[in-house]
Amino acid sequence: MTRTTVESATKTVVIGFDEPFCVIGERINPTGRKKLAAELEAGDFSTVEKDALEQVACGATVLDVNSGAVFTNKMAEDPRYADNNFVEPPLMKALIECVQRVVDVPLCIDSSVPGALEAGLNATTGRPLLNSVTGEEERLELVLPLVKKYNVPVVAISNDDSGISPDPDVRFAVAKKIVERAADFGIPAHDIVVDPLVMPIGAMASAGQQVFALVRRLREDLGVNTTCGASNVSFGMPNRHGINAAFLPMAIGAGMTSAIMNPVRSVEMEAVRAANLLMNHDPNGGEWIRLAKVLEAMKEGASFAEASKAATGAAGGRRGGRRARG
Repeated sequence: MTRTTVESATKTVVIGFDEPFCVIGERINPTGRKKLAAELEAGDFSTVEKDALEQVACGATVLDVNSGAVFTNKMAEDPRYADNNFVEPPLMKALIECVQRVVDVPLCIDSSVPGALEAGLNATTGRPLLNSVTGEEERLELVLPLVKKYNVPVVAISNDDSGISPDPDVRFAVAKKIVERAADFGIPAHDIVVDPLVMPIGAMASAGQQVFALVRRLREDLGVNTTCGASNVSFGMPNRHGINAAFLPMAIGAGMTSAIMNPVRSVEMEAVRAANLLMNHDPNGGEWIRLAKVLEAMKEGASFAEASKAATGAAGGRRGGRRARG
Protein backbone atom coordinates (compact mmCIF):
# COMPACT_ATOMS: atom_id res chain seq x y z
CA MET A 1 0.00 0.00 0.00
CA THR A 2 1.26 3.49 -0.89
CA ARG A 3 2.15 5.59 2.15
CA THR A 4 3.37 9.18 2.11
CA THR A 5 5.06 10.21 5.34
CA VAL A 6 5.16 13.79 6.63
CA GLU A 7 6.66 14.76 9.97
CA SER A 8 7.07 17.56 12.47
CA ALA A 9 9.60 17.51 15.28
CA THR A 10 7.31 15.31 17.36
CA LYS A 11 4.58 13.85 15.13
CA THR A 12 4.33 11.63 12.08
CA VAL A 13 1.33 11.65 9.76
CA VAL A 14 0.92 8.93 7.15
CA ILE A 15 -1.19 9.63 4.06
CA GLY A 16 -2.31 6.34 2.60
CA PHE A 17 -5.05 4.17 1.14
CA ASP A 18 -5.55 2.34 4.43
CA GLU A 19 -5.16 5.41 6.67
CA PRO A 20 -7.72 7.91 7.97
CA PHE A 21 -8.28 10.82 5.61
CA CYS A 22 -5.60 13.48 6.03
CA VAL A 23 -7.08 16.93 6.67
CA ILE A 24 -4.67 19.67 5.59
CA GLY A 25 -5.80 22.97 7.12
CA GLU A 26 -6.02 25.76 4.55
CA ARG A 27 -6.50 28.88 6.69
CA ILE A 28 -2.93 30.19 6.86
CA ASN A 29 -3.16 31.82 3.45
CA PRO A 30 -3.25 35.59 2.86
CA THR A 31 -4.58 35.18 -0.70
CA GLY A 32 -7.99 36.84 -0.76
CA ARG A 33 -7.72 37.73 2.95
CA LYS A 34 -6.96 41.46 2.94
CA LYS A 35 -7.02 41.76 6.72
CA LEU A 36 -4.50 38.96 7.16
CA ALA A 37 -2.26 40.36 4.42
CA ALA A 38 -2.32 43.78 6.11
CA GLU A 39 -1.43 42.21 9.46
CA LEU A 40 1.50 40.33 7.94
CA GLU A 41 2.71 43.51 6.25
CA ALA A 42 2.74 45.14 9.69
CA GLY A 43 4.60 42.18 11.21
CA ASP A 44 1.53 41.04 13.17
CA PHE A 45 1.23 37.23 13.29
CA SER A 46 -1.58 37.00 15.86
CA THR A 47 -4.17 35.75 13.35
CA VAL A 48 -1.70 33.16 12.06
CA GLU A 49 -1.26 31.86 15.61
CA LYS A 50 -5.03 31.81 16.17
CA ASP A 51 -5.68 30.02 12.88
CA ALA A 52 -2.98 27.43 13.58
CA LEU A 53 -4.31 26.61 17.03
CA GLU A 54 -7.96 26.55 15.95
CA GLN A 55 -7.39 24.33 12.93
CA VAL A 56 -5.47 21.74 14.94
CA ALA A 57 -8.11 21.82 17.69
CA CYS A 58 -10.78 21.18 15.05
CA GLY A 59 -9.00 18.17 13.56
CA ALA A 60 -6.38 19.25 11.03
CA THR A 61 -3.39 16.91 11.15
CA VAL A 62 -1.26 18.91 8.69
CA LEU A 63 -1.27 22.70 8.20
CA ASP A 64 -0.79 24.38 4.84
CA VAL A 65 1.33 27.55 5.09
CA ASN A 66 0.97 29.89 2.12
CA SER A 67 3.11 33.02 1.72
CA GLY A 68 1.29 34.60 -1.24
CA ALA A 69 0.76 38.03 0.32
CA VAL A 70 0.58 41.39 -1.43
CA PHE A 71 2.14 44.18 0.64
CA THR A 72 0.37 47.19 -0.85
CA ASN A 73 1.80 49.90 1.39
CA LYS A 74 5.39 48.66 1.18
CA MET A 75 5.02 48.31 -2.59
CA ALA A 76 4.24 52.02 -2.84
CA GLU A 77 7.42 52.83 -0.91
CA ASP A 78 9.76 50.25 -2.44
CA PRO A 79 9.19 48.73 -5.91
CA ARG A 80 10.94 45.51 -4.85
CA TYR A 81 7.78 44.58 -2.92
CA ALA A 82 5.95 44.18 -6.24
CA ASP A 83 8.06 41.07 -6.82
CA ASN A 84 6.90 37.88 -5.09
CA ASN A 85 10.44 36.56 -5.34
CA PHE A 86 11.46 39.36 -2.97
CA VAL A 87 8.44 39.22 -0.63
CA GLU A 88 7.74 35.54 -0.16
CA PRO A 89 11.02 33.88 0.96
CA PRO A 90 11.44 35.92 4.20
CA LEU A 91 7.67 35.86 4.81
CA MET A 92 7.56 32.07 4.45
CA LYS A 93 10.40 31.69 6.95
CA ALA A 94 8.59 33.93 9.44
CA LEU A 95 5.28 32.10 8.95
CA ILE A 96 6.85 28.67 9.43
CA GLU A 97 8.66 29.79 12.58
CA CYS A 98 5.46 31.30 13.97
CA VAL A 99 3.33 28.21 13.31
CA GLN A 100 5.95 25.84 14.72
CA ARG A 101 6.02 27.85 17.97
CA VAL A 102 2.33 27.21 18.67
CA VAL A 103 1.50 23.78 17.19
CA ASP A 104 3.39 20.54 16.64
CA VAL A 105 1.73 19.07 13.54
CA PRO A 106 3.55 18.58 10.21
CA LEU A 107 3.42 21.41 7.69
CA CYS A 108 2.69 21.82 3.99
CA ILE A 109 4.87 24.56 2.45
CA ASP A 110 2.75 26.31 -0.18
CA SER A 111 4.10 28.80 -2.73
CA SER A 112 4.56 29.34 -6.45
CA VAL A 113 7.96 30.92 -5.71
CA PRO A 114 10.85 28.41 -5.61
CA GLY A 115 12.83 30.67 -3.28
CA ALA A 116 9.94 30.65 -0.81
CA LEU A 117 9.72 26.85 -1.02
CA GLU A 118 13.41 26.54 -0.16
CA ALA A 119 13.15 29.13 2.61
CA GLY A 120 10.30 27.08 4.07
CA LEU A 121 12.26 23.86 3.76
CA ASN A 122 15.18 25.40 5.63
CA ALA A 123 12.92 26.74 8.38
CA THR A 124 10.81 23.61 8.91
CA THR A 125 11.67 20.97 11.46
CA GLY A 126 10.80 17.48 10.28
CA ARG A 127 9.64 16.31 6.86
CA PRO A 128 7.09 18.73 5.38
CA LEU A 129 4.93 18.32 2.30
CA LEU A 130 5.97 20.67 -0.52
CA ASN A 131 3.14 22.38 -2.42
CA SER A 132 3.66 22.24 -5.34
CA VAL A 133 5.01 21.13 -8.70
CA THR A 134 3.11 21.15 -12.00
CA GLY A 135 3.75 19.55 -15.37
CA GLU A 136 5.18 22.81 -16.71
CA GLU A 137 8.75 22.23 -17.86
CA GLU A 138 10.22 25.22 -16.05
CA ARG A 139 8.45 24.26 -12.83
CA LEU A 140 9.64 20.64 -13.03
CA GLU A 141 13.24 21.76 -13.43
CA LEU A 142 13.01 24.18 -10.51
CA VAL A 143 11.03 22.16 -7.95
CA LEU A 144 12.02 18.51 -8.42
CA PRO A 145 15.67 19.17 -7.48
CA LEU A 146 14.42 20.71 -4.22
CA VAL A 147 12.25 17.66 -3.55
CA LYS A 148 15.25 15.40 -4.08
CA LYS A 149 17.70 17.58 -2.16
CA TYR A 150 15.52 17.80 0.96
CA ASN A 151 13.96 14.32 0.62
CA VAL A 152 10.37 15.53 1.03
CA PRO A 153 7.06 14.56 -0.57
CA VAL A 154 5.47 16.93 -3.07
CA VAL A 155 2.00 17.84 -4.31
CA ALA A 156 1.81 17.35 -8.09
CA ILE A 157 -0.84 19.51 -9.76
CA SER A 158 -2.25 18.14 -13.01
CA ASN A 159 -1.73 21.10 -15.30
CA ASP A 160 1.12 21.86 -17.67
CA ASP A 161 2.30 24.49 -20.14
CA SER A 162 -1.03 24.26 -21.99
CA GLY A 163 -2.97 25.17 -18.83
CA ILE A 164 -5.73 23.24 -17.06
CA SER A 165 -7.49 20.82 -19.36
CA PRO A 166 -11.21 20.08 -18.91
CA ASP A 167 -10.42 16.57 -20.19
CA PRO A 168 -9.66 14.19 -17.30
CA ASP A 169 -7.58 11.98 -19.62
CA VAL A 170 -5.25 14.91 -20.25
CA ARG A 171 -5.00 15.65 -16.52
CA PHE A 172 -4.14 11.99 -15.89
CA ALA A 173 -1.44 12.16 -18.57
CA VAL A 174 0.07 15.24 -16.89
CA ALA A 175 0.10 13.45 -13.52
CA LYS A 176 1.79 10.43 -15.11
CA LYS A 177 4.38 12.71 -16.69
CA ILE A 178 5.19 14.28 -13.32
CA VAL A 179 5.53 10.87 -11.65
CA GLU A 180 7.86 9.70 -14.43
CA ARG A 181 9.96 12.87 -14.34
CA ALA A 182 10.20 12.59 -10.56
CA ALA A 183 11.49 9.04 -10.97
CA ASP A 184 14.27 10.42 -13.19
CA PHE A 185 15.38 12.44 -10.15
CA GLY A 186 15.19 9.37 -7.91
CA ILE A 187 11.93 10.48 -6.26
CA PRO A 188 9.61 7.52 -5.56
CA ALA A 189 5.92 7.51 -6.48
CA HIS A 190 4.95 7.24 -2.80
CA ASP A 191 6.35 10.75 -2.31
CA ILE A 192 4.09 12.20 -5.02
CA VAL A 193 0.62 13.36 -3.90
CA VAL A 194 -1.38 14.17 -7.02
CA ASP A 195 -3.95 16.97 -7.14
CA PRO A 196 -6.20 15.99 -10.08
CA LEU A 197 -7.73 19.49 -10.04
CA VAL A 198 -11.36 19.66 -8.93
CA MET A 199 -13.45 21.78 -11.28
CA PRO A 200 -16.41 23.89 -10.01
CA ILE A 201 -19.65 21.95 -10.27
CA GLY A 202 -21.45 25.18 -11.17
CA ALA A 203 -19.39 25.52 -14.36
CA MET A 204 -19.07 21.82 -15.24
CA ALA A 205 -21.94 19.50 -14.30
CA SER A 206 -19.72 16.41 -14.57
CA ALA A 207 -16.94 17.83 -12.34
CA GLY A 208 -17.70 15.51 -9.44
CA GLN A 209 -17.95 12.40 -11.60
CA GLN A 210 -14.74 13.38 -13.37
CA VAL A 211 -12.68 13.70 -10.23
CA PHE A 212 -14.02 10.50 -8.66
CA ALA A 213 -13.10 8.52 -11.77
CA LEU A 214 -9.72 10.24 -11.99
CA VAL A 215 -8.88 9.53 -8.34
CA ARG A 216 -9.64 5.82 -8.87
CA ARG A 217 -7.42 5.78 -11.94
CA LEU A 218 -4.55 7.56 -10.19
CA ARG A 219 -4.73 5.04 -7.38
CA GLU A 220 -5.02 1.95 -9.54
CA ASP A 221 -2.71 2.85 -12.43
CA LEU A 222 -0.08 5.08 -10.78
CA GLY A 223 -0.36 3.96 -7.16
CA VAL A 224 -0.19 7.52 -5.84
CA ASN A 225 -1.93 9.34 -3.03
CA THR A 226 -4.20 12.25 -3.92
CA THR A 227 -5.30 15.61 -2.60
CA CYS A 228 -7.34 18.59 -3.75
CA GLY A 229 -8.59 22.01 -2.80
CA ALA A 230 -11.92 20.65 -1.58
CA SER A 231 -13.88 23.91 -1.73
CA ASN A 232 -13.17 24.34 -5.46
CA VAL A 233 -16.05 21.99 -6.25
CA SER A 234 -18.64 24.39 -4.81
CA PHE A 235 -17.22 27.67 -6.14
CA GLY A 236 -19.98 30.00 -7.32
CA MET A 237 -22.80 27.93 -5.81
CA PRO A 238 -25.08 28.72 -2.84
CA ASN A 239 -24.80 26.65 0.36
CA ARG A 240 -21.22 25.77 -0.46
CA HIS A 241 -20.58 23.96 2.81
CA GLY A 242 -23.41 21.54 2.09
CA ILE A 243 -21.88 20.70 -1.29
CA ASN A 244 -18.41 20.32 0.23
CA ALA A 245 -19.79 18.05 2.95
CA ALA A 246 -21.31 15.77 0.30
CA PHE A 247 -18.25 15.88 -1.96
CA LEU A 248 -15.68 14.88 0.65
CA PRO A 249 -17.13 11.44 1.62
CA MET A 250 -17.73 10.64 -2.06
CA ALA A 251 -14.12 11.54 -2.87
CA ILE A 252 -12.91 9.45 0.07
CA GLY A 253 -14.99 6.52 -1.17
CA ALA A 254 -13.36 6.90 -4.58
CA GLY A 255 -9.93 6.68 -2.97
CA MET A 256 -8.85 10.25 -2.28
CA THR A 257 -6.51 10.27 0.70
CA SER A 258 -6.20 13.94 1.69
CA ALA A 259 -7.58 17.41 1.03
CA ILE A 260 -6.63 21.00 1.66
CA MET A 261 -9.75 22.27 3.40
CA ASN A 262 -11.12 24.35 6.26
CA PRO A 263 -11.35 22.11 9.35
CA VAL A 264 -13.17 24.82 11.28
CA ARG A 265 -16.30 24.08 9.22
CA SER A 266 -17.86 21.49 11.51
CA VAL A 267 -20.30 20.10 8.89
CA GLU A 268 -17.39 19.23 6.59
CA MET A 269 -15.29 17.71 9.38
CA GLU A 270 -18.27 15.67 10.53
CA ALA A 271 -18.61 14.32 6.98
CA VAL A 272 -14.92 13.38 6.88
CA ARG A 273 -15.10 11.60 10.22
CA ALA A 274 -18.24 9.71 9.18
CA ALA A 275 -16.46 8.62 5.99
CA ASN A 276 -13.47 7.41 8.02
CA LEU A 277 -15.85 5.34 10.14
CA LEU A 278 -17.61 3.82 7.12
CA MET A 279 -14.27 3.10 5.38
CA ASN A 280 -13.08 1.23 8.50
CA HIS A 281 -10.39 3.85 9.09
CA ASP A 282 -11.67 4.71 12.58
CA PRO A 283 -10.87 1.73 14.83
CA ASN A 284 -13.78 0.91 17.15
CA GLY A 285 -15.42 4.21 16.17
CA GLY A 286 -13.22 6.05 18.66
CA GLU A 287 -13.03 9.30 16.71
CA TRP A 288 -16.73 9.27 15.87
CA ILE A 289 -17.60 8.79 19.54
CA ARG A 290 -15.25 11.66 20.41
CA LEU A 291 -17.07 13.84 17.85
CA ALA A 292 -20.40 13.02 19.49
CA LYS A 293 -19.02 14.40 22.75
CA VAL A 294 -17.87 17.52 20.94
CA LEU A 295 -21.32 18.14 19.46
CA GLU A 296 -22.91 17.63 22.87
CA ALA A 297 -20.57 20.22 24.38
CA MET A 298 -21.45 22.64 21.58
CA LYS A 299 -25.12 22.35 22.51
CA GLU A 300 -24.11 23.67 25.92
CA GLY A 301 -22.47 26.74 24.39
CA ALA A 302 -18.86 25.74 23.69
CA SER A 303 -17.33 26.59 20.32
CA PHE A 304 -16.34 23.70 18.09
CA ALA A 305 -12.65 24.42 18.72
CA GLU A 306 -13.12 24.57 22.51
CA ALA A 307 -15.19 21.40 22.62
CA SER A 308 -12.85 19.56 20.26
CA LYS A 309 -9.79 20.52 22.24
CA ALA A 310 -11.39 19.33 25.49
CA ALA A 311 -12.50 16.04 23.94
CA THR A 312 -9.07 15.48 22.39
CA GLY A 313 -7.40 15.96 25.76
CA ALA A 314 -9.80 13.54 27.37
CA ALA A 315 -9.09 10.98 24.67
CA GLY A 316 -5.36 11.04 25.34
CA GLY A 317 -4.15 13.25 22.51
CA ARG A 318 -5.85 11.73 19.47
CA ARG A 319 -6.39 14.29 16.70
CA GLY A 320 -8.61 13.82 13.69
CA GLY A 321 -8.39 10.04 13.77
CA ARG A 322 -4.73 10.27 12.78
CA ARG A 323 -2.05 8.39 14.59
CA ALA A 324 0.35 10.68 16.39
CA ARG A 325 3.73 9.19 17.11
CA GLY A 326 6.80 10.46 18.86
